[in-house]
Amino acid sequence: AYKKMQEHISIDWMFLLRNVPRASNNLQASWNDLYHLVILPFYNEPYEVMRGSLESIAKSNYPKEKMFVALAREERAGESAKITAEKLEREFGKIFFKFLVTAHPANIPGEFPGKGSNESFAGQEAKTRLIDALHIPYERVIVSSLDSDTKVYPDYFACVSYHYLTVPDPLRASYQPIPVYNNNIWSSPALSRVVATSGTFWQMMQQARPERLTTFSSHSMPFYAIVEMDFWNKKNVSEDSRIFWKALLFYDGAYRAVPLYYSVSLDANVAPTLLQTAQNVYLQQRRWGWGVENIPYAFFGFWKNKKIRFGTKLYYAFNQLEGFWSWATNSLMIFLLGWMPVLLGGAAFNTSVLSYNLPRITRWLMTAAMFGLITSAIYSTRLLPLRPAGHPFRKYVWMV
Repeated sequence: AYKKMQEHISIDWMFLLRNVPRASNNLQASWNDLYHLVILPFYNEPYEVMRGSLESIAKSNYPKEKMFVALAREERAGESAKITAEKLEREFGKIFFKFLVTAHPANIPGEFPGKGSNESFAGQEAKTRLIDALHIPYERVIVSSLDSDTKVYPDYFACVSYHYLTVPDPLRASYQPIPVYNNNIWSSPALSRVVATSGTFWQMMQQARPERLTTFSSHSMPFYAIVEMDFWNKKNVSEDSRIFWKALLFYDGAYRAVPLYYSVSLDANVAPTLLQTAQNVYLQQRRWGWGVENIPYAFFGFWKNKKIRFGTKLYYAFNQLEGFWSWATNSLMIFLLGWMPVLLGGAAFNTSVLSYNLPRITRWLMTAAMFGLITSAIYSTRLLPLRPAGHPFRKYVWMV
């Protein structure tokens, strides 16, 4: 997956995109017919974070006259968010074909305050005020839902467009990049770096097994599908993965996530103190852990939808249960199981050959596992962005 990611970042995607023949691709359209709608929700993120994300979109290689940007602020964030949105609109409003600022109202009955309800409101506003007003067919629009700190690499939108035109049944697929948490990696403490890099490795692994891939964090999908499903859910925490399960149920199991092997960059957790950083890391992991809410949602949907193949239901049910069960229990098992025989076996076990050999077996297993630490150190170092000014060269050693 790492090798493919490096290859895909070096490809001239605009060249490939321009050479996709209209007559033979799945949409019978050329790349000139496609538009990108970028939804960037934010709550109380500072101006500098939002500016970095918009600047990366503005510097992308895709023609800006084919791009809509919806900057989706929360009304409950107050005057500071409004000032930030107005400042960003003045700076970036004329760069794109259309630049829309929306204000998601607070306390709407039946909504959970969060990214899902905000981006759903922004998507509906963009549909009415931009896409419908310009009479653009929905299947010619790709919507990208980005986290507020997402920085796209130059060819991201060209890469998505190429896959959209060339994969089978493009209206029944989401397009998933690899999130790399390295925007601020040079100024992050070690705890934050380790957790962030672990998340990146996990997503690379998922790209290497697309049959298990679902949408996560920043991703793209057909606007046609999002309109047909009535936009994102407004009552749950993990809206990024929920939209995949919603689509899987809506299209009777005929939906998938297409791996792009192309990365986007996000922030690692940083706070003024190590304790606050640890708290932020925990809160982020807890939010990801809320993805477990998709298990009852999917299972109940499988039970109601008789059109989905039983094998498909069984496959996704097992993967979801096994994944969240392992996440919750593996660390406890690793910590406890090595000690359990000694603690619970009593005098009889302590005089056995197994009792004598158990520490040695454990030592060899842990030594072999060091290979994973070495390789992860190599790959995570290669994923580092250029060393920014103010960080001495010797910091490379500490990063490893």
